[in-house]
Amino acid sequence: MRYFLHLQYNGKNYHGWQKQPNGITIEEVLETAMSNVLGNDINLIGCGRTDTGVNAKNFYAHFDYDKLEQEDIDFLVNKLNSYLSNDIRIFDILPVKENCNARFDAISRTYKYYISKTKQPFNQDFSYFIPYSLDVEKMNTAAKILYQYDDFSCFSKSHTQTNNNNCKIMYIKWEEKKDYIIFTIKANRFLRNMVRAIVGTLLEVGKGKIEVEDVSKIIESKNRSEAGISVPAKALFLEEIEYDKSNFLEKLFIY
Repeated sequence: MRYFLHLQYNGKNYHGWQKQPNGITIEEVLETAMSNVLGNDINLIGCGRTDTGVNAKNFYAHFDYDKLEQEDIDFLVNKLNSYLSNDIRIFDILPVKENCNARFDAISRTYKYYISKTKQPFNQDFSYFIPYSLDVEKMNTAAKILYQYDDFSCFSKSHTQTNNNNCKIMYIKWEEKKDYIIFTIKANRFLRNMVRAIVGTLLEVGKGKIEVEDVSKIIESKNRSEAGISVPAKALFLEEIEYDKSNFLEKLFIY
């Protein structure tokens, strides 16, 4: 049977989701834990590739295994949570249709980026402190320009293994909440480094270093060097992944 593993993680100590030879990743740690607990080699396919240091409040990965009863699932979730370090939490294991794919069947993904307007001694690991004022209204005006485009090559890391750099932006907005400015973006897919590059570019608008109209020119250039810097990964969170509920053999819970 096929199952979705529903989890969240603090990415601070990991080189992103996908296994690589030069660092510890979430995928590697989870596959090792699940293989040890189940006594079989487990191969996980994640819903996306979060970069080094990026966090996920909701993440899904699929794997294949023998039929599990609910009591087996409950035991396995508890066992994994006790096995794993405190920066990874397993929410649930959900049976899905045999052909359901955590990566390719995702309808949308939502990311949030947290900018702090004041020093945050107790939250500095999860926000990016900017000690000067930003024009949030202009940043929102510039953000809306992204609705007009689908090729976001200018925000993509170079030499990635993708067929194209097309994405459909479904929602994009900056909001001020007390000591924070929060950026939210939802799309059908994201390119490597895309959200952090978008944030870095829109911050240039907020600082007054580039004009709103320049964002169109940057996107149309399809040149990464034309866009802003990549902001620190620590303040970026994968918030939600949306799937067609018909793929699940029981209710999908978002925690």
